[in-house]
Amino acid sequence: MSGDWRTDRIGAALRGENPTVLRRLASGFAAIGDVQFLPGYSVLLADELGVQRLSDLPKAKRLSFLSDMDQLGEAVERACRRLDTGFRRVNLEILGNTAPFLHAHVWPRFEWEPAELVGKPVWLYPGDRWSDERFRLGSQHDVLRDAIGSELDRLGSMA
Repeated sequence: MSGDWRTDRIGAALRGENPTVLRRLASGFAAIGDVQFLPGYSVLLADELGVQRLSDLPKAKRLSFLSDMDQLGEAVERACRRLDTGFRRVNLEILGNTAPFLHAHVWPRFEWEPAELVGKPVWLYPGDRWSDERFRLGSQHDVLRDAIGSELDRLGSMA
C-alpha cells in the first residue's frame, strides 16, 4: 500500500488500493462514500489523474462519465429503494469546490430526514454528520455495498 488512499483516491483506485471502490466503470470508479449519514451515498471518480473538471475531458469521455454517473445513480436508487422503505429520491451533483479531481456525488434522500433538511442540499447538514464516528463507512455497510454493487452489475449487463 502506498500511504493513505484518501490523499490520492484516484491513484489508489487505479492501483487497486482504494477500499471504497465498488466497481470499475467505463470512465472511472464507482465508490461508496466515506460517510453514510444518508445510507448509500456514493461517488463516481474519474479514472484519469490530473482531470479537475468535466470540461477537461474530450467530448466522448465526458459523455461516458455522465453515463456512468447515471448508472451509479440508478444503482443507488434501486438498492436504497429495496433496503429502506423511507427512500425518496437520488440527487446527482458535480461540484468541484474542494477536491481537485473530477468526481460526482450520488446522494440518496429519505423521508425520515429532518423536516428542515429533507428538501435542501445535503451540504446544509450540520458539520458533525461528516465527522461523527457512527456515520463512518465500516463493515456495518457491507449489505449496502453488496446491494449497490449487484445493481451496478445488473445495469452493466443490460447495456
